[in-house]
Amino acid sequence: MRYLLVIILLFAAGSSAIAQTTDSLSFIKSKRMSDADLEKKKEGAFVTGLPDLSSDPVTGFGFGVRTNIFFNGKRDNPLFPYTPYLMKLKANAAYYTSNAKELVLGLDMPYYKGSRWRLRADLKLQQNPANLYFGLTQQTLGALSLPSDPAVTFNKYEAFDKARQTVRPGGAGEAAQVTDALSNRFRETEFMLNLKADYALGKKGKFRLMGGYEIQHLNYKTFEGFETDAIKPGSGDEVKAPNGFSLLKRDFEQGRAKGLKGGWVSLIQTALIYDVRDFEPDPTRGAYLELSNEFSDQIIGSQFSFDKVFIQGRYYQKLPFGKRTVLAGRAAVGNIFGDNAPFFEFQDQWSPDGSINALGGKQSLRGYRANRFLARSLWFANVELRVRLAEARLGKQFFGFGVAPFFDAGTVRDRWQDLNFKNIRISYGAGARIAWNQSTIISFDYGLSKEDKLFFFGIGQAF
Repeated sequence: MRYLLVIILLFAAGSSAIAQTTDSLSFIKSKRMSDADLEKKKEGAFVTGLPDLSSDPVTGFGFGVRTNIFFNGKRDNPLFPYTPYLMKLKANAAYYTSNAKELVLGLDMPYYKGSRWRLRADLKLQQNPANLYFGLTQQTLGALSLPSDPAVTFNKYEAFDKARQTVRPGGAGEAAQVTDALSNRFRETEFMLNLKADYALGKKGKFRLMGGYEIQHLNYKTFEGFETDAIKPGSGDEVKAPNGFSLLKRDFEQGRAKGLKGGWVSLIQTALIYDVRDFEPDPTRGAYLELSNEFSDQIIGSQFSFDKVFIQGRYYQKLPFGKRTVLAGRAAVGNIFGDNAPFFEFQDQWSPDGSINALGGKQSLRGYRANRFLARSLWFANVELRVRLAEARLGKQFFGFGVAPFFDAGTVRDRWQDLNFKNIRISYGAGARIAWNQSTIISFDYGLSKEDKLFFFGIGQAF
């Protein structure tokens, strides 16, 4: 914990020093909003509190509250045309039908007091019993298979799920009759505190150098012997049965997966960023390039040693038709170094712009379940055509309504040297978008793949 105290003191000292600094605004001139978006930008402070209704095929239907307090300043503020907001406070709380629970608090201050610094802090408490696990190697690119009998495979997730639920004779260490309904699932309980700051480099400030510190405490549980809903073979009747041995626990005991006992994870985060997007929450033009790194080791108080590298590029181009038609694209590649990397670090790629669950789910391959494909290395790409269909003002609130057909692709490998364009998984579909006061984007996505059909609903865009 002494490392956490040092970081907090440095963060506070940096804030005090930054408050004394004002810099020429020439370094953000390239990020000026379009005239059309600038005209609609709301002045002063405002709240976008709304019910947090979401739908995810893994965590289920979620409800709660998502509150953002934006401080935009006045229109005569020199920063007004160049920043999405002067400060944003967020407080999100949600509960899901899978019994997942989450509380997230956050603070974001871009170009703090007109300086080149951006400060961010995030706190998260969450418990999710619906996480999925299909393995940690490129073999996950194969067909779905039962944890109890890998020789039995399925091309469709629906058939696979039904087979998992069917009662079977128990094996060694299991009850006489068991089900595999929860054998691909595990529960995660997480505490996380993250502090980071970045500094705009160069005359025009297009590059940013970021540093941060994150501390987590994680706890995991699998569901051996847990009584759950099952299907009686032959008749198809619904019954209750104890769950059999889980795939994650089996991989842990056989040395293929590390970290099932959880513990403390201490991380130093660094990134080099090139960012010329005109409006971060919903850009019409510009690019975002990033080289990011997470380092974890015992020397900084972590129970795990690994190093994660992630590279991504995003591009946004406004097209000359419609009210607001934008072609958006992203390509990314990542790798985990270190033999002691825990299984849970394979599940996401860290980015200063927000971690990305990969590979599968609403942030990468929208036609596949979250964490469907996991291995040490991966690449993925996304393309969207974001078409604004209509705009309206209700009182002092501005709303924009649009659609977004999309295409996703990606793959995983056990070594970065083996990454190529073979054995790619693709998904495609269409989404709807509602922009509320520009800064809050409500998304509806329906993704299809050869394995599944999935619907996602929530706040924010995939990229």
